[in-house]
Amino acid sequence: MQEYTSKEVFNQRFMEMNGDPKVKNREIAYDNWLADYEAEIEKCETVIVDLGCGLGNNTYFLIEKGKEVLACDISEVAIETLQKDVPQAKTKLFDMTQKFPIEDNYTDIVIADLCLHYFTKEVTKKMIAEIKRILKPNGLLLFRVNSIHDDNYMLKQSTLDKDFFWEEKQQKSKRVFHEESIKEFFADWKIEKIQEEKMLRYFKEKIVWNCAVRKV
Repeated sequence: MQEYTSKEVFNQRFMEMNGDPKVKNREIAYDNWLADYEAEIEKCETVIVDLGCGLGNNTYFLIEKGKEVLACDISEVAIETLQKDVPQAKTKLFDMTQKFPIEDNYTDIVIADLCLHYFTKEVTKKMIAEIKRILKPNGLLLFRVNSIHDDNYMLKQSTLDKDFFWEEKQQKSKRVFHEESIKEFFADWKIEKIQEEKMLRYFKEKIVWNCAVRKV
């Protein structure tokens, strides 16, 4: 059984997004969510890891702030686009469901924006463990994930558990989160923020959780 959206689907998606002029307007595309964490970002002296970087909206924001960034994605189209549009960033192509090709205690900040919500419960737990491994002690993970209240982007066919959905026709997967499930996944972290909010990066309004958790 397919358990998560494939690299090929993401490649196709990013090819389509490259044709959307809105993507090139970075101020709209990155929707400024990281501004909530500017104080933490400003004092960070390590390379910041942007997981599931896509076409580089968060990477672009961080570069504008004068930060070094390691932008990571499974999609060749995403990485090639970012290398062209944001050449100041370092890039790394890899599958987040596998061991990250990044050393232990590498960074003080990891960004995981809309990339942790495609997977089964067990795979999600493994990725969170890998994020913890590459974070320095007291390091910060900033992330957004789908909310259970996001009706506009909800997939309808349930598979392995009540919060994980698989759409056979489009070969897409999606996990939705409750506040309680976020607390469960990050039970051994210090949770600093869990806030449900609207985002307007896409054509329809999207409901997400905006979260900050710290390695302890």
